[in-house]
Formats: sequence, C-alpha cells, structure tokens
Amino acid sequence: MGDTWNRTAVLYLTMRGCYSVEHMFVLGIDPGLTRTGYGIIESKGSREIAIVAGVIRTDPDLSIAQRLVELRADVESLVAEHEIDTAAIEQVFVNRNRNTAMAVARASGVIMEVIAQQGISVSEYTPSQMKMAITGSGSADKQQVSAVVSMRLGLHGVAGPADVADALGIAMCHAQHHPHRLAGASS
Repeated sequence: MGDTWNRTAVLYLTMRGCYSVEHMFVLGIDPGLTRTGYGIIESKGSREIAIVAGVIRTDPDLSIAQRLVELRADVESLVAEHEIDTAAIEQVFVNRNRNTAMAVARASGVIMEVIAQQGISVSEYTPSQMKMAITGSGSADKQQVSAVVSMRLGLHGVAGPADVADALGIAMCHAQHHPHRLAGASS
C-alpha cells in the first residue's frame, strides 16, 4: 500500500484559479445474505465511471454460518482484486420480516469488518439518503434509481437484479458526500 501513488487531491490549474478534484475509487454495497450487490466507481471531480458491478450469491441450502463464511471469502476476493479508497454500505432497513432484517444485519457486519480490516473506511447510508442523492427524491422507486444510475454512469442499463443498481447508487452517493471531495474553489 505504501508504494501506491496518492490519488487524493489532484491539483488542476485553470485560468480562473486552482481546483482541487478528488480522485478516488469507491465501493458501494447493497448487503444481503442471499444476494449482495456491489459496485465500484471511479470518481474524479464531477465525473463518475463504473469500474465493475455485480452480485455475490450464497447458497440458501447452507447454514447461516456457512453462508457468512462464503460471503466473507467473496468480499475478501473483491477487495483484494480492486483498488478501493473508500466504501459505503446501505444501512440495514428494519422491515416487517425480522428474520430478513437479522440476516441482512449479519451480512452487513461481516462485509464491514472485511473492508475495515483492509484499512478502508466504511460509511453507511439509508436507502432514502441514497435515493435523494441519486434521483433528487428520497422515495424514488427501483426503476427510477436504475435509470438515473445508468444515465449518470453512461451505461445502457444496469444488468442484473436491483441490488446492482442500488450498490452503484450507494457508491455514487458516498462519492457525493465524501469529506475530501471539493467542488472547486477559485483563488
């Protein structure tokens, strides 16, 4: 990690002054025990590029403990394979099904621990915070989120289940709210 070049705070000079532009790779996670969506974006100023996105699935026939072991291994591989500066995860939503909420909470804990073990900061956003940041409406539906994520990332659509678009949306939301991201200040 020490040999890698620092991608944070790249300085650009323009005729109007200096602009500091955050350049970072952001991992977004939509957690679940059966299906975990993930998306990595590169954020450079106001430009965002999708690097990779997909779904991690665990075998529902295995015990919960074995599924968590499987999830841990897959997240460890994902983090090892890609350059990640910061990460964000969708906060556990407590719904009517307590068993589902518990499974998502367990998966979230494992995922956050794996990422934090690598020295990567992890932030949490509620579904409505992500929707507000991405679409401008905290009550946007899954299709709206997917359409705006696709448009902003220049994709023809987000392949796979809604978990993938949500994970990319979480990454984009975090890039927008990251404390080191500076919109630019004229000198």
